[in-house]
Amino acid sequence: MGTHVIKMPDIGEGIAQVELVEWFVKVGDVIAEDQVVADVMTDKATVEIPSPVSGKVLALGGQPGEVMAVGSELIRIEVEGSGNHVDVTQAKPVEVHSAPVAPKPEAPAPQPVAYQAPEQHAEAPIVPRQPGDKPLASPAVRKRALDAGIELRYVHGSGPAGRILHEDLDAFMSKPHSPAGQVPSGYAKRTDSEQVQVIGLRRKIAQRMQDAKRRVAHFSYVEEIDVTAVEALRQQLNAKHGNTRGKLTLLPFLVRALVVALRDFPQINATYDDEAQVITRHGAVHVGIATQGDNGLMVPVLRHAEAASLWANASEIARLANAARTNKASREELSGSTITLTSLGALGGIVSTPVVNTPEVAIVGVNRIVERPVVIDGQIVVRKMMNLSSSFDHRVVDGMDAAQFIQAVRGLLEQPACLFLE
Repeated sequence: MGTHVIKMPDIGEGIAQVELVEWFVKVGDVIAEDQVVADVMTDKATVEIPSPVSGKVLALGGQPGEVMAVGSELIRIEVEGSGNHVDVTQAKPVEVHSAPVAPKPEAPAPQPVAYQAPEQHAEAPIVPRQPGDKPLASPAVRKRALDAGIELRYVHGSGPAGRILHEDLDAFMSKPHSPAGQVPSGYAKRTDSEQVQVIGLRRKIAQRMQDAKRRVAHFSYVEEIDVTAVEALRQQLNAKHGNTRGKLTLLPFLVRALVVALRDFPQINATYDDEAQVITRHGAVHVGIATQGDNGLMVPVLRHAEAASLWANASEIARLANAARTNKASREELSGSTITLTSLGALGGIVSTPVVNTPEVAIVGVNRIVERPVVIDGQIVVRKMMNLSSSFDHRVVDGMDAAQFIQAVRGLLEQPACLFLE
C-alpha cells in the first residue's frame, strides 16, 4: 500500500490562497476516484475539489474556515500501489484531524461509501454526539430544527460525512419519541445556545459589505412606481406565449428598463477603481442579480442584457438563480457585473437601503407590489404600486443624475410600450 497526497490546487486568476469551507469526508472513509472531498472558496466562487484516486482517507490537512496556501497539503489517502508520496516516514506530520491507521487486511479495491437514505435508518438507536462534536447541517436545516425545538446532536445524518438533511429531520419528527421522551413543544423553556463560525461565503459577504460601507459614499433614493400597466402586459404575454416561450416575471421588464434608461446615463453603468482613481463606463450592461441561497447572498451576472429579448433574459435569470442557490455558479458567472438589481420578492417591504456592490456605483432595489387607492385625474382608483429603493456611490454619481435615472426607469415601466421603442 502507498500514500497519495492531494495538494491545494492552483485554481487560477493568480490566487495564492483559498479558504477551506467544508469537508465531505473524514479520516477512515473509503472514497472513490472523482469523489468530491472538499469545498474551497476564492474571492469569487466556491470550488469543489475531487479526488484523483480511490482509497482510504488517512489525514485531513485543515479545518473549515482555515485559509490555506496553494500547494499546501490538503488530504492524504492510502492507495493500492506506491502512490505519489514515496517517503512517508520523512513527511511532515499533519496535525489537524490526523489519526493513526490500523493495519489493513487484504481486501478488494476500495469502493465508494454508500450513504443510506433516512428511512433505512428509521429503527437505528438515537446516539447523541459528544458535546464538542458539532453536527453538519445547512443553515436552513439548522433554522428548521431550532423552530421545532430539536437538538441536532440527537438527529442521525444520512448525507455525506454525516450531514443532516431535511429528510433526516422529517424521519426524526415522525418518531413517537425523542431522547427526552417527546419532541419539545414550541413553548418549552430553552437553555441551549449555538456558536456559528463565520467562514466560507458568509465570511466573504461580511468582508465585502464592510469594505463597501467603509469605502463608498452611499446615498439612497426611493421612488414610487405605478406598475399596473406593465403587470397587465406581463400577464397578457404569459397567457399568449407562456407555454411556448416560458413565463415572465417582473424582473426581465426591470432589466429592460435599466438597459434603456442607461443609454442616457452612462455614468451609472460604471465601475470605480478608487485606488487608481479611474472610472470605467461600460457599453455592455452586465446586470448582477442578487440571489439569496441557504448559505448567503450571491450575485450571478446576467451578461449583455442589452442584446437579449425579454424571454432570453428571463431564461438566463432563472438559470443563474438556480446555479447560485445550488452553489453551482462558476467564477465567471459571479463576476463582471456593471450594475446590480436586488429584490426580496413578496418580502420586499416598503423601503430598503441596499449596499452598493463595489466596484459598481449603483444598485437598484425592488420592493413588493401592493394594491392601494390612488388619485388619478380627480378620481380614486385602485392601482398596483411598487417602490424602487436604490443606492449610489456619491463619489461618482451626483444626486440629480441618480434621481433623473430612476425617474427615467419609472417612465419606462409606467408606459411599457416605450421599453421597446428604438
